[in-house]
Amino acid sequence: MNSAEYFIENLEMIAHPEGGYYKESFVSEEDIRGRKDRKLWTSIYFLLRKGEVSNFHRLKSDEMWYYHSGSPLTIYMISSEGELTEEKLGLNIQNGERPQILVPKDYIFGSAMNEEGYALVGCMVSPGFHFDDFELFKREELLNNYPKYKEIINKLTRE
Repeated sequence: MNSAEYFIENLEMIAHPEGGYYKESFVSEEDIRGRKDRKLWTSIYFLLRKGEVSNFHRLKSDEMWYYHSGSPLTIYMISSEGELTEEKLGLNIQNGERPQILVPKDYIFGSAMNEEGYALVGCMVSPGFHFDDFELFKREELLNNYPKYKEIINKLTRE
């Protein structure tokens, strides 16, 4: 069985600003019509180890998550209406896990490795990811807007 370190090293992954490790894997050759600075889609490998989190953030594009290896990964999403949902990315379908999960654009979301080991996943963003469309949240802002989600906000934010 492979380890987190195996994938980090062999996929040449680097630390991600929101937490965990990533490596850009594919980028569309097509641009969005009339926008040379924006690709049609982008894809990355993303990895979290036990106890690590991807902090709450928001994108202006849909993001599709794909399970690849390791233990299941929990994705937390806050909708535009303020509803918190929790999805498990993994292969144990009878246990409520799913091998693909969509995070709709403009949702606030993050993920946590709550199991032993690691989770290696893939994320495809369309229109393609651009750091101008990336918003990382501070704890105080989310606590002010969503106080009933205090426990998960504290877990998935930096101060």
